[in-house]
Amino acid sequence: MAHEGTIQELHKRAVALVRAEAQSEALAKLEPLLNAEELDWVRRGRNACGRGPRRGDPSVYGRASGFETMVGWLYLNQPERLQQLFHQLDLG
Repeated sequence: MAHEGTIQELHKRAVALVRAEAQSEALAKLEPLLNAEELDWVRRGRNACGRGPRRGDPSVYGRASGFETMVGWLYLNQPERLQQLFHQLDLG
């Protein structure tokens, strides 16, 4: 039973990081540091996402989708650059 609170808290923190709003905010922090190719991946992901969920803000959802696209591309092609960018975010 002592671990339930810890597991629940970890789950809450994880959910907070993967929400569209959090991803959109992360992108806002990183945008000034992104190069043209990375910004292009953000644009592609944003444009491909569609409208998003009914109750969410479509612009936030689009920015989050763009962030996810860029992260995925960097993870596969330039993991060291992804690590550099993630160090710029305060995820603690």
